[in-house]
Amino acid sequence: MRRPRGIKTKKAVAKRFKITAGGKVLRTRAGKRHLLQTKAPKRRRSLGAATVVDPTDAYRILQNLPFSH
Repeated sequence: MRRPRGIKTKKAVAKRFKITAGGKVLRTRAGKRHLLQTKAPKRRRSLGAATVVDPTDAYRILQNLPFSH
């Protein structure tokens, strides 16, 4: 059976970003995968928190998530 044509969500983008109720794009911080023993506990805690994506990049991300807004 053939798949219907239409707009598709980029799954790679959907896994990495979250859209807030206000329309902002959240991302996780880089640097929390390995070599954590050299990073201070305060820095490790802050790396766990999500941060807002810059508006210039948010536009491109929202283009790849057509059903999120």
